[in-house]
Amino acid sequence: MKKVFIDGSAGTTGLRIRERLAGRGDVELVVLDDAVRKDPAARKVAIESADAAILCLPDEAAREIVAAVGQTSTVIIDTSTAHRTAEGWVYGFPELAARRQQIAAAKRIANPGCHASGFIALVEPLVAAGILSPDERLSAFSLTGYSGGGKKMIEDYEHATSPLYLGGRQYALGQNHKHLPEMAKICRLAHSPVFSPVVVPHHSGMEVTVPLFADQLRGGIEAVRECYRDCYAGGLVKYVAAPGEDGFLSSAAFAGRDDMEISVCGNGERLVLVARFDNLGKGASGAAIQNMNIALGFDEATGLKIG
Repeated sequence: MKKVFIDGSAGTTGLRIRERLAGRGDVELVVLDDAVRKDPAARKVAIESADAAILCLPDEAAREIVAAVGQTSTVIIDTSTAHRTAEGWVYGFPELAARRQQIAAAKRIANPGCHASGFIALVEPLVAAGILSPDERLSAFSLTGYSGGGKKMIEDYEHATSPLYLGGRQYALGQNHKHLPEMAKICRLAHSPVFSPVVVPHHSGMEVTVPLFADQLRGGIEAVRECYRDCYAGGLVKYVAAPGEDGFLSSAAFAGRDDMEISVCGNGERLVLVARFDNLGKGASGAAIQNMNIALGFDEATGLKIG
């Protein structure tokens, strides 16, 4: 029986993780009394007593507790932005080449950002295979359910009276989204992409799209499809040649799930790369549990909702 502590289990990510782990017979949750739930000393003891600790905290709080704990045998999985590009932390996207083995041996794992997960799943394999140059100037847009904004945004949407909440609402207009550093670093890009995230009026689900011209790719659209078929033969990311929704692709299709679907659409001149998943699933809580499973020696899909 492995012990797991969730630091910050009251937020949307922590609640989903707790829900996924609660029914498992192979893990025991370390739970603090409400009176000491925010006490740094009690949290430090809880982390050190666990086989794995999952941090669901704001960035600065995550940095503070990691510094307080110092060197420990506990596997720490940080779901915040704080350590995604930090030295000594393994980026927790198991489907990338050699990454699963690194996660299995790691004590410090940075959980990917939700938007970043889709972008990296689409772009990193193409750069690694030499199909897409790391010097290309890319763009991407992403549709996300409002649950990605946390409790306040959920409250705003579910009690909205303004018609502005009925449509997509683009944000991070200054091109300073917090996921950009990991998107560029993990994909080895010379330039951060022009990135347009859009909150849409459904609770959960995400759709990340990278548009390209075929002449940006060595081998064109068929090379991309072959690369994805080879790269995503296993794991929780699947390549689907022709997802069918009567010519549409819904950003809500994977709501409630912990896996991801990759597709390539277009023609010989222009194409779009599309990743669909749940912003709280493979984009947050599901990814954290997948990483925890790998680090603790469980089958990586244990306790997750697939398909």
